[in-house]
Amino acid sequence: MTRHHATALALLAALALQPALAETHHTDHAGSAGTAAQDAYADGTVRKVDRAGGKLTIKHGPLKSLNMPPMTMVFRVAAPGLLDGVEPGDTVRFIAKDVDGALTVTEIHASR
Repeated sequence: MTRHHATALALLAALALQPALAETHHTDHAGSAGTAAQDAYADGTVRKVDRAGGKLTIKHGPLKSLNMPPMTMVFRVAAPGLLDGVEPGDTVRFIAKDVDGALTVTEIHASR
């Protein structure tokens, strides 16, 4: 008889939890996609532009996507055109990625 009681209690517990589980959206990841994209951007100030070398020195805040603290460092640029309109002293919002072992700016937006 106790075996039937345990089964009945387990069934009741499962039924009681069903509405709470239905409220949880296990496959709703739309909100996290925007957050991940925002985390890829970093803010900084351009210290030096090396057009011939295709490099940029930026004093930046945290690079969350690369798990790096704020610092000043040299980045490669993915394409020479990314340096167009970028000058020392500009405040920038950029995306940096590890490309074949080199930290590389793949997108940059400057404001003066």
